[in-house]
Amino acid sequence: AHEARVCIHQGYTLSDEKRPRQYTARQYLKSPQEMVALFEDIPEAIANSVEIAKRCNYHHDLGKNYLPDYPVPEGMTIEDYLCQASQKGMQERPAHSTQEEYQERLKIELEVINKMGFAGYFLIVADFIGWAKANGIPVGPGRGSGAGSLVAYALGITDIDPLRYDLLFERFLNPERVSMPDFDVDFCMEGRDRVIEYVSDTYGRESVAQIITYGTMAAKAVVRDVGRVLAHPYGFVDKLAKLIPFELGMTLDKALDDEEELKRRYHDEEDVRTLLDLARKLEGITRNAGKHAGGVVIAPSKLTDFVALYCEENGSGLVTQYDKDDVESIGLVKFDFLGLRTLTIIDWALRSIQQANNDLEIDINQIPLDDAKTFDLLKDCITTAVFQLESRGMKDLINRLQPDCFEDIIALVALFRPGPLQSGMVDDFIDRKHGRSAVEYPHPDLEPILSPTYGVILYQEQVMQIAQVLAGYTLGGADLLRRAMGKKKPEEMAKQRTIFTDGAVQRGVEKKTATYIFDLMEKFAGYGFNKSHSAAYALIAYQTAWLKAHYPAHFMAAVLSSDMDNTDKVVMFMEECRGLGLKVIPPNVNISGYRFVVNPSGEITYGLGAIKGVGESAIEAVIQGRSSGDYDSLFDLCRRVDLRKVNRRVMESLIKSGAMDGFCVERSSILLSLEAALQSAEQQARDQASGQNDLFGDEPSGSAIAMDYHPTEPWSDKIRLQGEKDTLGLYLTGHPIERYQDELNRFISFPLVAVRPMSDKTIRVAGFIVALRTMQTKRGDRMAFITLDDRTARMEMAVFSDVYECSRSILQKDHLVLVEGEVSVDEYSGGYKMNARNITSLEDYRNKTAQCLKIVLRKEEMEGGRLQAIQQMLTPYTGQHCPVVVEYMNEGAKARLPLGENWLVRLSDDLLENLTGLLGPENVTVIPR
Repeated sequence: AHEARVCIHQGYTLSDEKRPRQYTARQYLKSPQEMVALFEDIPEAIANSVEIAKRCNYHHDLGKNYLPDYPVPEGMTIEDYLCQASQKGMQERPAHSTQEEYQERLKIELEVINKMGFAGYFLIVADFIGWAKANGIPVGPGRGSGAGSLVAYALGITDIDPLRYDLLFERFLNPERVSMPDFDVDFCMEGRDRVIEYVSDTYGRESVAQIITYGTMAAKAVVRDVGRVLAHPYGFVDKLAKLIPFELGMTLDKALDDEEELKRRYHDEEDVRTLLDLARKLEGITRNAGKHAGGVVIAPSKLTDFVALYCEENGSGLVTQYDKDDVESIGLVKFDFLGLRTLTIIDWALRSIQQANNDLEIDINQIPLDDAKTFDLLKDCITTAVFQLESRGMKDLINRLQPDCFEDIIALVALFRPGPLQSGMVDDFIDRKHGRSAVEYPHPDLEPILSPTYGVILYQEQVMQIAQVLAGYTLGGADLLRRAMGKKKPEEMAKQRTIFTDGAVQRGVEKKTATYIFDLMEKFAGYGFNKSHSAAYALIAYQTAWLKAHYPAHFMAAVLSSDMDNTDKVVMFMEECRGLGLKVIPPNVNISGYRFVVNPSGEITYGLGAIKGVGESAIEAVIQGRSSGDYDSLFDLCRRVDLRKVNRRVMESLIKSGAMDGFCVERSSILLSLEAALQSAEQQARDQASGQNDLFGDEPSGSAIAMDYHPTEPWSDKIRLQGEKDTLGLYLTGHPIERYQDELNRFISFPLVAVRPMSDKTIRVAGFIVALRTMQTKRGDRMAFITLDDRTARMEMAVFSDVYECSRSILQKDHLVLVEGEVSVDEYSGGYKMNARNITSLEDYRNKTAQCLKIVLRKEEMEGGRLQAIQQMLTPYTGQHCPVVVEYMNEGAKARLPLGENWLVRLSDDLLENLTGLLGPENVTVIPR
């Protein structure tokens, strides 16, 4: 409106293309008086502007929480209803319902919850968790400090008994520091969205929304975006973006300071300088909106009464415009609905066990927590795929600790973090557990608190209990002390030190001892872990270990299904199956479903969903097509499936993966016959559509044409395995390293699965390069990261610039190499990493270490041109440095005949393969020095 009036005053209209663009209201309206004068002929425009401004005003009381109303029976307050529901819940846990300490703890918690006004919050969370459990959606036993609440345990929100494990309610809800409780709830990945739907239906779709997240233009992203807008070639922008170091918190200014090549190009190239200057102005601004992983807000009325909303253009994907921090700051309550893959794995495994064992039902929350078979599995470190306990670093810790009770598993989760590992706390804990060091307590009164952790202050709850017992803190005050220790504010710490020592002295503790204990608490508070969270996750860890110990096939099938789109994980889990003695058979169009399943023989059948290039709709078509019986040939399959979904590319993937091996025809022949089978099926479909039939009114059966395959030579192992690699991401029916395994065993220190740090000692390993990426160092050199696969495991290795330059010609995917280097612990992942010092191809290493090539010949094998064939094989490889020795045998004697210098050869793979094919592997041997 302002711009329109200005244009009119200047003699232009808004649609006039000749009007100067600088004629805008901003330039001409400088005061309210001028605006009134400008609109003197339309005074109502001024009045309406004021009215609109009034309506845009919004008053909101900060510091107040807005909980949705939870329906309670008529005549009851919400506080009374919470008390009633909690008592009823305790009755359903009969082991504790009548114990005095439980009733006293329940009473205290209820008083605090009701006084703080959070009764509705507990009931809402209990309601949607109860609905999830009643509708078969797995829910986690707890997460975070909420597991310390007995009320939550009684209401079924958590499944960890807080009194049994000394978990503190005040760690979750502190009456001395009012803040909203926050239950983070884990749901099965498959059922999480159903729970959110239930909440939307219950409280009204206008009152429920997920929470927005904002993506920002980080250093690399903003360079790519600006480069694209400026229409620079992709290669130019890509090289520039790759010069920015990949580090947390990296900025363009920091990159220009740290990266010499980037700085040089910025000063020397105008295009680079223009791009980076624009990018620096845009860096950090919001780029896009997304959804919070688990945050859902429930308002007491329409969300628009409290917060602006955001949705996609078509009206879907409704989220709050405030992010999670702002939503909480205005008093709306955030509920976290988190998806945990492990709960899905447990659910799939239990369903599989039930189907295979005459509807056997297992309540995973009622399994005994002292199962000997489970602890044997843990002590043997067979913890791959066991929740929280599967990394290499964790396996080393388990091996040292040798857990034999559930408390030890809680401790494992808390100990395996950089702080405890680097502080020496872990060594103290293990030595005291195994009696190598005496268990000592800073004060006799602390023995009940510290005895489960052998005198080591491991948990945050222990810090709070020490303050309560020794210095007379309330648990609420002790939580404030714990927070202060964590933040390490000098003024607050000095204040707390005085309170603690004075309180301890009043209780008969010597001041020197009190000061020592406070210093000890302060030291370990930085490493201390929330025991409530540790206990809850330890329970899930134990449950997965129990399933693996008692039902390994069903558990591993579920694990494989959960990660079948992650090739590295599938390779690791397949090797674990071999270690457990479980057989994994190839996919089969007549047996396999979408996921991995266990057949009646206890074997794991590969899931069709794990085949690359085979989508879910194609799998549904294959499963639907076999509903009338098994497919008996490729031709039968092509005729019975919907070829619009199962196209040529899908068929090729099924063939190469081995999914048609059940037809008892070579894969090479099936693939060669695919064109004819598809044409036949398409012709049949056209005939049926036009009403035509066979001359005698019959259709040929699948078995009648099953022999129409085109004959051809079977694929070599190399081609067959490569087909599996292309479609499955791994070698299933073998591994190309097998043909070299006996030879490699003479050269390597360990297989990859057995690699461990060796105190700076260099080791040698071998494997195929399955992944390779290069990057530029700060000095402008190139280095690489390679991933080796030797069938037992995969490992990433750093190849620094000096080694990279010497070996770059052999650093190619699918090449077999030997690597020498040092192994160390990766402090971030807990696994192992290796720095390569030398990389060699097997062929080079073989020739460097070979004494001679021994060929065994027998008299009866000398006929039929055998000598001439050997001569022809050796000739292309002569002129090198490895001697050839022929060991000739007849009925009565054996002679060793070294060939002359003209027959020195290079020991290539092709030469050895040809000789082995002619003479047999037992008659061709490379003798090492």
